[in-house]
Order: sequence, then structure tokens, then C-alpha cells
Amino acid sequence: MNLDPEIDGVRISQAGLVVDVQAALKECNVLEVLDELDRELIGLRPVKTRIREIASFLLIEGLRKRAGLSTETPTLHMSFTGGPGTGKTTVAMRMATILHRLGYTRQGHLVLASRADLVGQYVGHTAPKTRDILKKATGGVLFIDEAYYLYRPDNERDYGQEAIEMLLQAMENQREDLVVIFAGYKDRMRTFFRSNPGLRSRIAHHIDFPDYTVEELIAIAELMLGEQMYRWDEVSRGAFRQYLELRMKQPHFANARSVRNAIDRMKLRQAHRLVSRGGSVSAEELGRLDASDITRSRVFQGGIDADDSIDEAEREK
Repeated sequence: MNLDPEIDGVRISQAGLVVDVQAALKECNVLEVLDELDRELIGLRPVKTRIREIASFLLIEGLRKRAGLSTETPTLHMSFTGGPGTGKTTVAMRMATILHRLGYTRQGHLVLASRADLVGQYVGHTAPKTRDILKKATGGVLFIDEAYYLYRPDNERDYGQEAIEMLLQAMENQREDLVVIFAGYKDRMRTFFRSNPGLRSRIAHHIDFPDYTVEELIAIAELMLGEQMYRWDEVSRGAFRQYLELRMKQPHFANARSVRNAIDRMKLRQAHRLVSRGGSVSAEELGRLDASDITRSRVFQGGIDADDSIDEAEREK
């Protein structure tokens, strides 16, 4: 990692060496990324605060280096824990950009990986797969989703431990050119780190992503609808609130991901309703979602949305 970011902020005055934090912020454009994160994600206030703290710390570390003050290479590997659909991947993408703009990574790209990308199915298969992913991520950030699937202690013939050992080595030896973010459910990640203490000791930042509240999920839905040029009235909004209150009590709820799936199905029902009715359709009707487009969901009859069940099945692979 380049600990001498090319940013302004250090000058000589009569009082000695002076660092201009505001000039440094302007030069690296980090605030632009942080503001974009605020606009892009509803809620997640503790997460956003922590990301701002990390960005501030790294900015000051860069200025300390330029000012000639002694400093150690900061450990940047992270753990993101939380339920599905809480924004972990989105925040990881923004973190990759922040690290690059502050000069801590060369390229600022994000490589997404899972167990299937790292662990082989036979002897000698894991090492080349893991090396390939590490090579792709070098100079940027490696995001390993559902990291606990790397470790399967109940299977003596599993090769996940080999991938973990290679990751440990890279995290230590490539500290100046690679950042690794492990992600997954909080309880499973706790067990994962307990079983692999070498990993936990190399992670500097543990960030927990809380589940969204009903109000935040409604705000997320309205943001998605606006981007797609759909809208609803107060009756429809109330129906969606009822939908959420029921759906959140059912299995496999995935926060913003489930909201996105619900909106897709609402659009399907709206289209079927309009086509079945026939005749002329105004532009206003094309963009309006009625309460019936929501209440026809199986959730109101005690069922579960099919797409969310599929999502969960995929996560359990």
C-alpha cells in the first residue's frame, strides 16, 4: 500500500510544519464517496459513521507520513457481519474506492469471491484457484462473502483449510498491496473466527450491519420505485407496510434484497392486471402500483415469496 498518497496538505510556515486537512480532503475526493454512500444507502448510521472514522484515520496517517512523523503500516483487513441484503457488498465497493483515493491501494478495484472460487474439489485444485483470485485482487480489495463456508470441520477431506492458510499468508505478506474483507452472518462469523484465531488477529475493523426497520425498508422501496419511474399512493403504501410486517416474521427474509424481489413481483402483477383489463391505458396508470398488486402476494395468505426461498437455497450451497 502506498503510504505516501499524492494529496496536498503539508506546508512549511513560520510556526513549523503545518498540515491542511481540508486541502487534503479536497484533493483526494473522499468526501464525495462518503456522501454518495449516504445517498445510496438508507439507514445504517453506525456503519456509515465507522466508515467515516476509518477514512479520517487513514487520511491523517497519510498526512503524518508526509510530515515525517513515525507511523506503522495500518492493518486494513476487515470483517462485515450482518444479515442478507444489508448493504455489505455496496459498502465494500465504496471502501475500495476510498482506499484507492487515499493512496492505500494501487487500483481500487473490488474482487468478489466465495468458497467456490477459492476451494477445489480434489487434491492440488485449491492452491491454483486461490492463487488466481489473490492475483486478481492484488492492488485492490478481495471481498469474501459467506466466509464461514471456507471452513468445514465436519469434513476431513475438505480443502477449505488450505485456502484459509493461503489467505493468511497473503494478508500478512501482501499487507501493502491487498485488503481482504470477510463477510457473513454475525453468529456464523463469530464461530468461524473462533476456529481460525490467526484470521481474527489480522483483522483491524469489525463492522456489524444491522437489519433494517420497517420504516427504512419502506424508504428503500420508495427509492427503488422512484428510480424505476413507478409510484404508489397512501393506500398502496399502507398495503406494503402490512406486507413487510408479515414477511419479516417469515423465514429467509433478506432486508433490501427481499424488498427488491417484492417490487419485481408487484410489477408483474400490475402488468398482468393492465393486460387482463385491456383497452386504453394512460401513462399515469402505467406508472402506478395499486394496493391489489401488493395484497395478491402469497404472504398475505401465510405463504412465502418464491424468490426469497430460492435466494436462501443459493446461500446454503
